[in-house]
Amino acid sequence: MINIHQKFCKETFYSGSLIDFEPIYEESFNFAYDVIDAIALATPTRRAMVWCNDKGEEHTFTFSDISKYSNMAANMFLSLGIKRGDKVMLVLKRHYQFWFAVLGLHKIGAIAVPAVNQLTKKDFLYRFKTAEIQALICTVDGDVISNAEEAISEYSNLKFIMSVNGRIKGWRCFDEDIKKYSCKINRRGTKCTDPMLLYFTSGTTGMPKMVCHDFTYPLGHIVTAKYWQSVVPDGLHLTISDTGWLKSMWGKLYGQWFMEAGIFVCDFDRFNPANLLPLFSKYQITTFCAPPTMFRLFIKENIQKYDLSSLKHVTIAGEALNPEIFKRFYEATGIKPMEGFGQSETTAILFNSVGTEPKPGSMGKPSPAYDVDIIDLNGNSVDPGEIGEIVIRTDKGKPCGMFNGYYNDKKKTNYAWNNNIYHTGDTAWKDEDGYVWYVGRTDDIIKSS
Repeated sequence: MINIHQKFCKETFYSGSLIDFEPIYEESFNFAYDVIDAIALATPTRRAMVWCNDKGEEHTFTFSDISKYSNMAANMFLSLGIKRGDKVMLVLKRHYQFWFAVLGLHKIGAIAVPAVNQLTKKDFLYRFKTAEIQALICTVDGDVISNAEEAISEYSNLKFIMSVNGRIKGWRCFDEDIKKYSCKINRRGTKCTDPMLLYFTSGTTGMPKMVCHDFTYPLGHIVTAKYWQSVVPDGLHLTISDTGWLKSMWGKLYGQWFMEAGIFVCDFDRFNPANLLPLFSKYQITTFCAPPTMFRLFIKENIQKYDLSSLKHVTIAGEALNPEIFKRFYEATGIKPMEGFGQSETTAILFNSVGTEPKPGSMGKPSPAYDVDIIDLNGNSVDPGEIGEIVIRTDKGKPCGMFNGYYNDKKKTNYAWNNNIYHTGDTAWKDEDGYVWYVGRTDDIIKSS
């Protein structure tokens, strides 16, 4: 353990609580080189990932493995014509190859565009055209290949198409091709302000928007992993999320590896609590994050009959937690779930911090990494008990972890983020103790008014 995250931030405490978080980084900061490769060099045998699937396969990867395979992926992409700024779409479910690919793209300065595997032809074509995709790497599971091929027949700008976990006629094969390339690479120039990730996110109306994050984005997740999820270097963290959703970046990559912790990945087609719950004991999972829906299913499955003694800390995000579910889970495990709130455009901007007492149903308090406020329709801060919109003030600059804007869409960016205020579109109120409670979307409030 080298405490690498401390190199990249200044943390200020008062009475044991974090009150300010200041990222520290150079213009050339690149998570794949400066964090993954640095850990691999210092502690090559440190566990980075434990991966299994519902077919009985399992693998354990060290940081040295992750560094090596990401180098091989980077060299492979370079040989296929991918360069800095090119956009590569990744439809890879929870396959371990996702981590090799996304870090390999980081190393050459290309832009990763993860997506879920339920895309139809129409969905693929929309993403190909609006993001100007240059390559596609895709799982062979399900119907996703056939849907992709239908879209590809109407889109001619792909430098290559590549399958994962199986050979497909007319496609390159990731698992076979990557073996041909060197596990060493000379560092390539990237800037922290370069675009690094594009995620399509659905709004309440219209087609999905493209959220663009730069190379400073991982820095924002130090707070996520350390002060909300409470991951520890020798622990194993599980966040339930497909890699096609940005929630996977909250719990399956940046923050956890900044903290030098292991991540646990279970690659399954359908969530089944009876299959997942025994894995906590089998793999000694120490920290866990999932939406409240999963916890309801755990309770329904009779969670008390499973050994969850390895768990030390649990977090919840995605929707408000029913206090009854909180109570039932606490009674079964002795652990109080800690809620949090954020968006695809941000990291966690509200959360119940490690060491604090949660209030069931509350999203917690503002993250020290953001200047969070709750305002009325006139832009004024509201008093405790009054409903307003959750916003982030950016007059002192864009926080690390916050998006750069909606890709190629200044109109939507300016609508959400103007006059140094980013509007989340979510409403809430705070109590006298500063805890924030979710209400709904702003358009719902406007309609009711």
